[in-house]
Amino acid sequence: MTVFALVRHGETDWNRERRIQGSTDIPLNDLGREQARATGALLADRRWTALVASPLSRAAETARLIGEAVGLGEPELEARLAERDYGEAEGLTGPEIDALFPDGADVPGREPREAVAERVVAALHDLAARHPGEAVIVVAHGGVIRSVLETVAPGQHREPITNGSVHSFRHADGSLELVAFDDPIDERSIFPYTDDFEQQNRLAEREREAR
Repeated sequence: MTVFALVRHGETDWNRERRIQGSTDIPLNDLGREQARATGALLADRRWTALVASPLSRAAETARLIGEAVGLGEPELEARLAERDYGEAEGLTGPEIDALFPDGADVPGREPREAVAERVVAALHDLAARHPGEAVIVVAHGGVIRSVLETVAPGQHREPITNGSVHSFRHADGSLELVAFDDPIDERSIFPYTDDFEQQNRLAEREREAR
């Protein structure tokens, strides 16, 4: 069995402004770095054997700060863990999205949700094969973590995915299993006064409402 702690990166200025950032490479802000260090302190209560991150800088820097806290070196960067590409919606706020792309309108260049889930879950299967019996921290994005939740237990879990939050999974017998709020670290990682991923991302919020 391989244990995964999927961590959402710390806050960016675009998160704060509720802009769609997707594949756009926006760095952490100062609060985001504080969140990463706080998450690292939570995770330091346990022993971890590997650290993997999306190559986007907000995730990679979060992973480096966590790595300092838990005693791991530079993270391995895995391209398949990058956030969903939102095409022409990147950089837009909620009101701008609603004006340009009313409900039901296609967003040119947006990566299909199913394609995100396929690449991310495949990456986790590969990581489990390379790290059997280990405990792995994976630093990624709200859309990435949501895609794993919806693959493992579609429509059943609405845990908030806030900046810096931890979401626990097990990989056993070739499949992923959600641990989530059975793990106290997950509950303690939901920092007060922070927004859920879907509150920050109008397109993700609309997809949730449509399900």
